[in-house]
Amino acid sequence: MLFPENESQRLEVLNQYQILDTPPEEVFDELVQLAANLCETPIALISLVDAEREWFKSKIGVTISEVSRSISFGSYTILQSQILIIPDTLQDERFATNPLVTSNPYFRFYGGIPLITSSGFALGSLCVIDFVPRNLSIKEQAALQHLARQVIRYLELERQKNIDDSQRSFNLLFSKNPNPMWVYNQNNLQFLDVNEAAVVHYGYSREEFLQMRITDIRPLEDMPIFMEYLGQKYPNLYFAGQWRHRRKNGQIIDVEIFTHPIDYGSYNAQLVNIRDITEYKKIEKTLQESEARFQAISEAIPVPLIISRVSDGLILYANPELLQTFRFSPEHLVNHKKILDLYHNFADLKVLLEVLNQHRIIHNYEIQLKRADGTYFWAIASLQYLNFNNELAILTVFYDINDRKNAETKLQEQNEFLRIIFESIPLMITLINANGKLQWVNQEWESVLGWKFQDFQTRDVLEGLYPNPEYRQYVINFIQSAQRNWGDFRTQVRDGYLLDTSWTNVKLSNGQIIGIGQDITERKRTELALKAQAEREQLMRTVAQRIRQSLNLQDILNATVQEVRDLLGVDRVVVYQFDSKMIGTIMAESVEPGWTVSLGVEIHDTCFQTGAGVGYYQGHKRAIANIYEAGLTDCHIRLLERFEVKANLVVPILLEVSSQNPGSHLWGLLVAHQCSDSREWEENQLDLLDQVTVQLAIAIQQSSILEQAQTELVQRQKAQVKLKNALAEKEVLLKEVHHRVKNNLQIVSSLLQLQSQTLKDPEVIKVLRESQNRIESISLIHKNLYTSANIGQIDVADYIGNLAASLLISYQICPGKIALETDIDSVSLNVDQAIACGLVINELISNALKHAFPNQQVGTISIALRNIGNSIEMTIRDNGIGLPENLDWRNTDSLGLSLVYDLVTEQLEGNITLERNHGTGFKIQFTQLTLHQ
Repeated sequence: MLFPENESQRLEVLNQYQILDTPPEEVFDELVQLAANLCETPIALISLVDAEREWFKSKIGVTISEVSRSISFGSYTILQSQILIIPDTLQDERFATNPLVTSNPYFRFYGGIPLITSSGFALGSLCVIDFVPRNLSIKEQAALQHLARQVIRYLELERQKNIDDSQRSFNLLFSKNPNPMWVYNQNNLQFLDVNEAAVVHYGYSREEFLQMRITDIRPLEDMPIFMEYLGQKYPNLYFAGQWRHRRKNGQIIDVEIFTHPIDYGSYNAQLVNIRDITEYKKIEKTLQESEARFQAISEAIPVPLIISRVSDGLILYANPELLQTFRFSPEHLVNHKKILDLYHNFADLKVLLEVLNQHRIIHNYEIQLKRADGTYFWAIASLQYLNFNNELAILTVFYDINDRKNAETKLQEQNEFLRIIFESIPLMITLINANGKLQWVNQEWESVLGWKFQDFQTRDVLEGLYPNPEYRQYVINFIQSAQRNWGDFRTQVRDGYLLDTSWTNVKLSNGQIIGIGQDITERKRTELALKAQAEREQLMRTVAQRIRQSLNLQDILNATVQEVRDLLGVDRVVVYQFDSKMIGTIMAESVEPGWTVSLGVEIHDTCFQTGAGVGYYQGHKRAIANIYEAGLTDCHIRLLERFEVKANLVVPILLEVSSQNPGSHLWGLLVAHQCSDSREWEENQLDLLDQVTVQLAIAIQQSSILEQAQTELVQRQKAQVKLKNALAEKEVLLKEVHHRVKNNLQIVSSLLQLQSQTLKDPEVIKVLRESQNRIESISLIHKNLYTSANIGQIDVADYIGNLAASLLISYQICPGKIALETDIDSVSLNVDQAIACGLVINELISNALKHAFPNQQVGTISIALRNIGNSIEMTIRDNGIGLPENLDWRNTDSLGLSLVYDLVTEQLEGNITLERNHGTGFKIQFTQLTLHQ
């Protein structure tokens, strides 16, 4: 932590302002609020840096009133002469780990102006703080500096007011003080002022005093010592002591003076307060002579004695023996401590003084005392009143009996320790003599067993605890064996209830036996609960494993009833299922040999059908200890008697209706029968059956789902066979249709061929050939369909290749003259689109063969078909002479081009563009349709 070079003077100046820990003041609060508003920050403070802290005179935005100086921002601000700005505290190594930055309130920006007084001391700061990094503009800095000057002005006004008030108080206390007082110049020892008491007491007038120096009232014989004293003490300025003064009439008086440095006008002065102790000195001398005689006598007495004042208990005298016994030094005891400081307990002293008041004297009173080092010891005290130096006092004489008392206390503590152990230990403890008579028991024994020690003063304790003779002999044998191991017993308490206990024995050398026991009811209950829990978990694992291993519901039910019967130890366990008319059937059974078998029996329970079993629909369980005492209807009792039932447990098996329709319906019951006798059931046994029914419900629903799945699978397989047969028949029919269409088209093509042979006009023959090519393109589609392995799919690449090749042959193109290139993606087309595409390709290739390559010109025709998203792009391009520039191919007399345009726009519902770059290219785009569209 850094400090200014003038830290001590700075703190002294700060204290002169008397502003630390003062209440809030409106003027400072307004300046702080103004600073926060001008700089638009959530926090603004006027702080003052004390020696150990930074205290907030006024604050906005924080609730704390001060912080430790070690973490304060103001400690750095007062080291500055100008504003201190920290734009981001986390980026400044001085503050990056400061808890005010890294934790609440998370300061991230600080701007502070040091509050510097006119004398150059920095008292604190006016600062603004924000929770985010930022900076202050020049205008904001100037405003803060202006406000800081206002704070200093108000502080100076407050300081001046304090000085004025202090001066008035000083004048009042000085002039009216009953003790003589004066002020002198510490540089030349000249009197500067005296009060009225000094004038009266010393006999000099005020004017005379102001013409004198303080050395003028000193006896001449004391001057060397006084001047030496001034030379030694003068730099410290603060001193007190006893001196001799001389009055104006020459009388020498003893005085006690106290000096304090003050600012008196422009002088460095000393204020002196004088107390006349002349009479005190006389009395002191007399007392010293008396005490010398008393001390000589008391120091010769070899026992501790002490004299204390009655009024306040102050110790007035203690002889060396007492100092040694209590380990006090004289300067720390006499006239500094009270008699109470020697006693261990104030209550003991209070009782002692009350007895002394009654009898005026006390002899040999045992009491515990306290030494100076805090240790205690026992002593015998004798007290009596006396008059000591004209004061009522008490003389006390002590005799140390600590060794004897310690031995007695140790023995008592040992006995008490053993008693507390035996009484408080959470075990039953009993002492039995060699004849088996009860000697002693502790509270735990009486509390657990309910018996009292007095109950067995005239009777045998073992007979009361173990009334069964055979069992009692078993206990006696265990006790006499005196083996240090634990045995569990059923012990009878006073109200006749049998309690689970565990005992061990210790045989003493005198033949007595100490029995140590504990109530293990909770342990037994826990063991039984853990055993039952383990058995339940094992049963649940068995049932769950059976469900996982087998999908056969009957196997699962059979295994479940067997496991439940073995676990509960009952005579019969059954699974009872209801049909739609609530007639029940025993679906699975495990029964002890000798009892009636009910497996497969169909039960018409009219009581259940009339509403007696409505609780089972709601998931209620029943535990019947005795069927004749459970309030059952007669018809229900007769039904149970039919199967020799005396007691039973019944838990419903509820199945979930569906995930969309929350709820459940009653499938059946899981029932445990006790046939041999009535039986008190345990809660966990009913819970066991409840858990089993959850597993059974899963198995039943799983089996039902499997059965439904198998049924659906059989039905689906039958439907697939029928569908496959129908598809085969349809495919044969479609192939036949396509074959006949192809044949018919071939007949038409042949007729056109025959017709062309009878004609002489070349143009007519040309028209018939073009029509024949169009028919051939359509015929080729149907041929591909009926020869394809998949009747609904056309091999587009193969189709386009065959179509182009047939066109080359039709136009009798010499091999090597016109090259044909194809780039066909795997495209799926339905029949309509395939026919339209075939006709378009037929027309465009025919047009190219007729017009693009005149005079036996060599060239290339390319066909491309690509998938582009959900569309198909088809391009037919040649590198021939191209179409004439003035040809509007969309409006032409050419049948072929008109046909192409109509097929693309109407049949394919697409668009076509012409490209005239190095030949002719037609780019066609249309939406791909599924095969069935």
